[in-house]
Amino acid sequence: MAADTAEAAEVRQALARLRRSTGLPVAFGGLVEPGHRQVRISELSGTSTQALRALAVTSGNGLGGRAVALARPCAVTDYSASRQISHEYDVPVAAEGLRSVLAVPVVVRRRVRGVLYGALRTAQPLGDRLIGAAVEAARDVEQALVVREQARELMAAARPEPAGAARPGDGAWEQVREAHAALRALAPRITDPELREALLDACGLLAAERPVSGVELAPRELDVLACVASGVSNAVAAERLGLRPETVKGYLRSAMRRLGAHSRGEAVVAARRAGLLP
Repeated sequence: MAADTAEAAEVRQALARLRRSTGLPVAFGGLVEPGHRQVRISELSGTSTQALRALAVTSGNGLGGRAVALARPCAVTDYSASRQISHEYDVPVAAEGLRSVLAVPVVVRRRVRGVLYGALRTAQPLGDRLIGAAVEAARDVEQALVVREQARELMAAARPEPAGAARPGDGAWEQVREAHAALRALAPRITDPELREALLDACGLLAAERPVSGVELAPRELDVLACVASGVSNAVAAERLGLRPETVKGYLRSAMRRLGAHSRGEAVVAARRAGLLP
């Protein structure tokens, strides 16, 4: 099964960053195929052949398979001569002319989701700086995948009730409000424009109960107000939204002014009456 194009793009961008930050001439990687214990190498950066493209790396086999099995970074100074790994993939590695290779797993929720590789065409030790940079690149991919998974889960939880269904009870409605706030906080972190738009559409389905014309908030004002409505402090809202506390205060003051409110609580109530919040 082909990797999700947006997730593959995250791997591709991480490989480019890895090469820029380390000077490694070659980087490649891929994601674990759904339902299989193997990584499919789908992204190549700096390679001179197609020998590694679409290579299926099984857990436990080769350097990448070892990284998958152990869920930790692995490196060898001379791939073809190393006694630390098995050698199922020597032919494509040699065809690309690689000698020193490192492999870092991408781990999401304690499950390996992919592997990033960096390599040299000479046999020399790969120091802690290079391995650390590869780990950072893998963490970037991990964060992106976590955000996407959270978005999918929240969107599934936010599906509207069938027409004519009764309004949920207080406890369930609070869950809806929490989901709305979480969706709003996640949206700016999603680089895939289609997924981000779908997520914001789901926010609209949750909030549009009694829309009132003439009352509008800027997207970031609504993000802040959604967090405030879930009962968190300005500091927590800032952390969730990736903003400074002073910026959150500014957006909140602006939202209060637009809504004609004099306090945080009044602003939340006014926004709910306007159909801007669930």
